[in-house]
Amino acid sequence: MSTLEELPLTIEFAVSGMTCGACAARIQDQLNKIDGVDASVNYATETATVRTRFGIQTNELIQAVEEAGYRAALREADAPVGATEEEFAESLMALRNRLVTCAVLTAPVFFFSMFESMQFQNWQWWALVFSAPVVTWGAWPFHRAAVMNLRHRATTMDTLISIGVVAAVAWSLWALIWGDAASSYGSMAGMSGMSHGSYHVYFEVAATVTVFILAGRYLEARAKRSAGNALRALLALGAHTAVVLEDGVERKVDAKNLRVNDVIVVRPGEKIATDGVVIEGDSSIDMSMLTGESVPVDVVVGDAVTGATINLTGRLKVRVSRVGADTTFAHMAKLVREAQATKAPVQKLADKVSSIFVPVVLLISLVTLIAWFVVDGDATKAFTAAVAVLIIACPCALGLATPTALMVGSGRGAQLGIVIKGVDVLQSTRRIDTVVFDKTGTVTTGVMQLRNVVCAEGIERGDALRIIGALELASEHPIARAIAIAAQKEFGTLPDVQEFVSLTGMGARGVVDGVSVIVGHERLLQKELILIPGPLRTALADARAEGNTAVIAAWGGSARAVCVVADQPKSTSKEAIATLRAMGLAPVLLTGDNQATAMAIALQVGIEADDYHVRGGVLPDEKVAVIRELQDRGYAVAMVGDGVNDAAALAQADVGIAMGTGTDVAMQASDLTIVSGDLRLVADAIALSRATLRTIGANVFWAFAYNAAAIPLAASGKLNPMWAGLAMACSSVFVVLNSLRLRRVKLRHR
Repeated sequence: MSTLEELPLTIEFAVSGMTCGACAARIQDQLNKIDGVDASVNYATETATVRTRFGIQTNELIQAVEEAGYRAALREADAPVGATEEEFAESLMALRNRLVTCAVLTAPVFFFSMFESMQFQNWQWWALVFSAPVVTWGAWPFHRAAVMNLRHRATTMDTLISIGVVAAVAWSLWALIWGDAASSYGSMAGMSGMSHGSYHVYFEVAATVTVFILAGRYLEARAKRSAGNALRALLALGAHTAVVLEDGVERKVDAKNLRVNDVIVVRPGEKIATDGVVIEGDSSIDMSMLTGESVPVDVVVGDAVTGATINLTGRLKVRVSRVGADTTFAHMAKLVREAQATKAPVQKLADKVSSIFVPVVLLISLVTLIAWFVVDGDATKAFTAAVAVLIIACPCALGLATPTALMVGSGRGAQLGIVIKGVDVLQSTRRIDTVVFDKTGTVTTGVMQLRNVVCAEGIERGDALRIIGALELASEHPIARAIAIAAQKEFGTLPDVQEFVSLTGMGARGVVDGVSVIVGHERLLQKELILIPGPLRTALADARAEGNTAVIAAWGGSARAVCVVADQPKSTSKEAIATLRAMGLAPVLLTGDNQATAMAIALQVGIEADDYHVRGGVLPDEKVAVIRELQDRGYAVAMVGDGVNDAAALAQADVGIAMGTGTDVAMQASDLTIVSGDLRLVADAIALSRATLRTIGANVFWAFAYNAAAIPLAASGKLNPMWAGLAMACSSVFVVLNSLRLRRVKLRHR
């Protein structure tokens, strides 16, 4: 057993100063050098998630990040993702101003250089004047980052950009001051830039590349912000204040200061501040934040309510049951954040590539320069090809490939009431071909309901239900509650019960309207030597054959009626099963109930009613065995359940899917959580997971393919550095925009 000091902690930091995936990889390596630390740094969300043992100080982790050349601060559990709206707006405005100013200054340089008809004597000096602010002030973020990284003996994409811009300017200054450029009208030779001589200047390359990359950064920043909007919107839904009732006096407090057992008052239109139980009042609650469904849910005294949902109609008094990080809302947000911090195996490969990519590109650029000079003897051609390699090879798209898709996919799921725990889940959903369902509380409501009352000759149904309901009202047994609730709905007030006695495992007895009544198993009547007439025996047999539960009632020395109760399928179960089958997934039903009951439910919801697809009388440990058996046969299994008895099976399955209406144990053991308990969302969750995985694959493929194709093209001298800069900027924007398509992924039942 691990000691307390060995147990891992999870700490989250906000990291600033990153400019590409290579930065994230470098910070991650720096943190992982600390003994006992397992860190994952996410460039898209600008966060570092660190799992560490007790004894490691937060300052030690922050210092490690700062030693890598970046800044870190401890992130609060309910803090917004990334910068605040004000901080983001300010930084975006500064970036836009830099971009616009540089674009205005670059335009004349571009036209002077590219079109001979616009050239005049000494135009090169004017190109220097216009481009100087662009390559210094405009490109300063790249130069500053490159110098900072150099001080830490590291390289990133900023290193490539800075070297490319400085090299272009240095060559141009040499050509202008010591070469023949000042006395020539020569321009950059077309798209390839492959002409000879020292009269060429490359001010337009340095300036235009700077503008293109600034434009890419601007579009990337906006798109990244949009990608994280779903989670920011989710976190913003939480209530900030609450009205606490103390000694009859109402007092507004910060929601963070609520304590368990506080009583809060929630008026119509207000958000419920935290999880609790209604102790006074009734109302309709808008649960769409939690479930994705727009239909309000009615609550009365004794019903549980969830923080961040909206009270629509009545005034409620709620006793607080959970606060802070223990609430359903906080738990859901935490799972989404953790999912966005995970990395797919393909992205881990991309991170490794990014960390060594820049030095390799510098080497390729140097080899290109030497090779062209040796082979062709033209310094201009060699220089142009080498700079193009530097500019086009920046690995931004690699760093954005997985995080942006995860941000959008998991954020979209959170809006719908689907919580995806991590990227490994996405990998597993691709293979799923069998979905195993627990019955009670998952496929069915988990609540017994009265289906029929069969009476002996001469007994009116209403009279029988009134008497039986009165007795059962005094019992807490689920079957008794089903009968009592049905009787109350039909008659309202029921007679009082005298001398009530609960007979464990058998039934109950009591006196109703002066008559001694017993209700329960037929063994109880046999014990009391009460005969059961033929019609009632037939009713008992029919109920059991249909998979229902039946109890028999007697008074006045005779059996009088049979009450048939059953756990009913959820209204959405049949549609959910049909959708999964249409997706090519085979449904299997597991339950601890007898086989007849299981078969009856299977027929109602559309599961094949045979001994393979329906397994009755299965104990919790046997559920694990059934799933293992399916896996041994080569099937990839998803398990859907809601109870403590499903936790082991959820963990054993390739993908565990928990109903959010079930127990915390089940949700902890699962990979996906359906917050509302709507079974139709299982198909939506699988569809969304698969779409997210496809998007990640497409992003990573594009990022690798882009560099694989672009670097040889640049090295071969076929690509002008200016267009290389545009292509590099577009690659990052493409990856983010492709991820944003997940916001419109087609779901199954909407």
